[in-house]
Amino acid sequence: MPETAKKTKDMEIEGLNKQTLITLYKNMVITRMMDEKMLIMLKQGKSYFHIGAGGHEAIQTAAAFALQPGYDYAYPYYRDLGFVLQFGVTPLEVFLNFLGREADPSSGGRQMPNHYGHRAQHIVSQSSPTGTQYLQAVGTALGAVREGKDEVVYVSSGEGTTSQGDFHEALNWASRDKLPVIFVIQNNKYAISVPVKEQMSGQSVYKFTGGYEGLNRYRVDGTDFFASYVTVREAVEKVRTGNGPALIEADTVRLFAHSSSDSQKKYRTQEELEKDRQKDPIPQMEVRLRKKGMLDDNLVDEIKKECKEMVDAAAEEAEKYESPAPETLYHFLFAPEEEYGNLEFEKSEPTGNKIVLVDAINHTLKEEMERNDKMYIFGQDVADGKGGVFTATTGISTRFGRDRCFNAPLAESSIVGVAIGMAVRGLRPVIEIQFGDYIWTAMMQIRNEMATMRWRAYNNWAAPVVIRVPVGGYIHGGLCHSQNIEGFFAHLPGVKIAYPSNAADAKGLLKTAIRCPDPVLFLEHKGLYRQSYASAPEPDDEYLLPFGKAKVKRKGEDITVVTWGALVQKSLEAARQLEKEGLSVEVIDIRTIVPLDIETIVESLKKTGKILIAHEDTRFHGFGAEIAAQITEKGFEYLDGPVQRLAGADTPIPFSPVLEKEALPQTENIVEQLRKLGQY
Repeated sequence: MPETAKKTKDMEIEGLNKQTLITLYKNMVITRMMDEKMLIMLKQGKSYFHIGAGGHEAIQTAAAFALQPGYDYAYPYYRDLGFVLQFGVTPLEVFLNFLGREADPSSGGRQMPNHYGHRAQHIVSQSSPTGTQYLQAVGTALGAVREGKDEVVYVSSGEGTTSQGDFHEALNWASRDKLPVIFVIQNNKYAISVPVKEQMSGQSVYKFTGGYEGLNRYRVDGTDFFASYVTVREAVEKVRTGNGPALIEADTVRLFAHSSSDSQKKYRTQEELEKDRQKDPIPQMEVRLRKKGMLDDNLVDEIKKECKEMVDAAAEEAEKYESPAPETLYHFLFAPEEEYGNLEFEKSEPTGNKIVLVDAINHTLKEEMERNDKMYIFGQDVADGKGGVFTATTGISTRFGRDRCFNAPLAESSIVGVAIGMAVRGLRPVIEIQFGDYIWTAMMQIRNEMATMRWRAYNNWAAPVVIRVPVGGYIHGGLCHSQNIEGFFAHLPGVKIAYPSNAADAKGLLKTAIRCPDPVLFLEHKGLYRQSYASAPEPDDEYLLPFGKAKVKRKGEDITVVTWGALVQKSLEAARQLEKEGLSVEVIDIRTIVPLDIETIVESLKKTGKILIAHEDTRFHGFGAEIAAQITEKGFEYLDGPVQRLAGADTPIPFSPVLEKEALPQTENIVEQLRKLGQY
C-alpha cells in the first residue's frame, strides 16, 4: 500500500474520514446540549414538556447518516432528536416545535414537543400514540415498491412499544412482501417505569422476532457509534437492494427521565443510574476519535463551545417567532378549498340502465381505477376469485392486476395503517373493511392518525384514504354483522362520512370520495346492496355528488322526516301510507353524515313545523341526537311540536328474526310515530 494511502487509511474509522466523523460527533453533542437547553427553558416556563434523547445519540446519528434525507422516508419516534438533526432538521426548527410556534415545520405548534415531521426531509408527521407508526412505514415502503423506487423507510420506537399489536402486524406484512423497511428499536430497558423484564419474553426484541421469515435481524450496542453505523449500513444495503426488511435492536441507556413529567429516581437505584452513565455514547465516541488522533482536549473544548453557541442562538431566535393566532385553530381540519377546485358536481343526470347498489360500487371502482393509476384497492378477500364477500370488487384484480387490487392480512389496523402510509406519499388507497363490526381494531389508526394527519401537520402532510365499510342490519347477521357505526365516527374531527341509500347516490358519492383530498369513511348498507328499491338508473363515469348536500326524496307539507341509509325507503313507505290518511310527509335523505346539510333540514322545518329523525343505529347517542340538537339551535322558532327521534333499540342486534325485528325500526314504527307527531 502506498504511504499516502496508508496515511489516509490511518485517519479513517469504518471508512469514515476525520471531517465526517467530527461532523457526526458534533451532531451528538448538539443533541445533548439541546436536551439540556430545553430542560432549562422548561424550568423558565417557556414550554411545558420535553422528552430527552440522552444515551440514544449514537444509534440515532448512525441511522440517519446511513440514509438519504429527502429521498428515503422516516417515521422517527419522540426520543429521536439525534436522528432528526442528522437527517436535516435544524436546531431552530426543533426549538420552534418545542415552543409551539406557528413556524414549526412539524405541526405549526399543534403537537407536543418531540413529535416530529418535516415535509422537505420526508419525515412523516408523527402523533403521540405509540406503535401506529410501524404500519404506516410499511405502507410507505409498499408504495415505494409499487412505484419502482429504491427508497428505504426508517421507523423507530423504544422497546416498550413493541408490545403493541401493530408492531407484530407490521413485521408480518413487511416480511411477507419483503418491503424496504428498517425497524430500529432503541432498547433502553425501561418503558417509562416498567422494566424490560416485565415487558417481554426473553427481554430482547431480537430474540422474540426470530419467527418472521425474511426479516433481517441485528442486535447492536446502540451506545457505540461505530458498531451502530456498521450495522445500519449493512441493513440499509440489504433493504435497498430488495432483500427484505430489517430489524435492529439497539441496546441503549436512558440518561434522562422518561420525560419532564417523570422522575426515574422513584424506580431506579443510584447504582443503576451511575452504571448507565458509564455507557454514555458521547464520551465513548471521544475516546475512539482521540485514539485515532482526530480529537484532543483543545478541539473538544472548541467543538463544545461552538455547539453551545449554536444551540443558544437557535433557542434565542426561536423565541422571537410568533405563536399561532387563535383564529387558525380550524385551519386544515380538511383540505383547503383550492384542492377541491377541479371537482365538478352533478354535471349530468343518471340516465343509464337500472343498476343495484353493489354493482354501482363495483362499476365506480373500475372506472376510477382506469382513470387514476395511483389508486390501489386492498382489504380482506377483495381480489378475485372471491372479489369481496359481497362481490363489490369482483373482476378488479383480474382487470388491473394483483399489484393494484390485492388481499391484505386479516388485520384491520394493518389495512388502515398501510393505507395511510401509501396516502402520505401521494397514492390513493381505497380500502375495504369487511364489516363495520370489525373496524374497532383500527381505531387508533383512524382517529389518531388518519383523521388528524393534515391538521396536526399544518397542511404539510395529508392522508386521503377512502375506507369502504359494509354496515347495517335487517340481514339476520346478529350482533357482529349488523352494526351501524356512523355515530361513533361522526365524533372524529377530520373525517368525512358518506352513507348512500341508493345506487345512483352511491356512485356519485364514491367518486367524490375517491377524488377528494380528505379521508372518507364510506358506509354501504349491506341490506341495500341488491334491493330493487335501492336500484337506480346508472350515472355516467363523471357523475360526482357533493358532500353536505341532502336530497329531498319526497315533498310534503305537514311533517319532515330526516333519515339516511335503510330508513330512507321505510320512511318513504310510511309517507305513502299516511298520505291516504291526509298527512303530508316530506322525506329528506341527508346522504352524508359529515358534513351535515342542516340548512336543507331547517328549510323544510320552516314549511312543516314538525320533524322526526329516523335512523337504524341505537337511539342513545345516535347521530340523530346531534341533528336534534342542531335543529333546536338553528330552527327552534319554526317548531310546532317537539323534535322526535325514532331509532334502533339500545341493545346489540340479535340473530333471532323475531328479536331483530323488535330491535330495528320498521315501517309501522315510523307510521305510528308520525301519527302521534301529527296530533300536535
